[in-house]
Amino acid sequence: MENQIRLLSTKKLSENQKQLLLSANFAIEEADFIDVVNKHFDIERINDFLIFTSQNAVESVLENNKITEIKTRKCFCVGEKTRALLEQNDFEVIVSSDYASELASIICNQYFKSSFTFFCGNLRRDILPDSLTLAGVIFEEIEVYETVLTPHKAADNLNGIMFFSPSGVQSFLKTNIIRDEICFCIGGTTAKSLRGITKKVQIANQPTIESTIIKSIEFFNKI
Repeated sequence: MENQIRLLSTKKLSENQKQLLLSANFAIEEADFIDVVNKHFDIERINDFLIFTSQNAVESVLENNKITEIKTRKCFCVGEKTRALLEQNDFEVIVSSDYASELASIICNQYFKSSFTFFCGNLRRDILPDSLTLAGVIFEEIEVYETVLTPHKAADNLNGIMFFSPSGVQSFLKTNIIRDEICFCIGGTTAKSLRGITKKVQIANQPTIESTIIKSIEFFNKI
């Protein structure tokens, strides 16, 4: 690479994550294009199992005054980091997967006689609740956090943009236009939100921030 690659992260990165890009001689800009606000919620009855599809949901549930009772139930979750956060806080995780569609398939095929409490955000994807409803699985959905769009004006001379959620894409597009930038997405759902906007999309090999960063480094090193 003769010229330094300029990359925008639509989420503020940890020092270790940022160092991956700096070590590859990338210029990195970063800003949180979404904000997460925990919501107070009441829970009357806890079903057989719990479902978490994000770390945000875990963090909100940990603040609930019934957390000791909630922890008596075993968990199903999406994502390695969600699982790690649950286990760090003494939850027992019995099933985890990389994607909500995979988790829905496991529940509908193997645990369809059980009942579930699904902790989610206001912008949760439809695939998991729709699949459970279609299969006749008993579940209660509790909204425990809210995702708020926080748009920022991006620089004009970017080579790439990293997106980590559909809401991040939505927030970016409120104040910016995607031109020739390569868009690096954490997963397929995020990539879908760019359909009709750009065809220059790369999807991370694993649905993690680190994998998204590595995908961007590998892509530009091939040029």
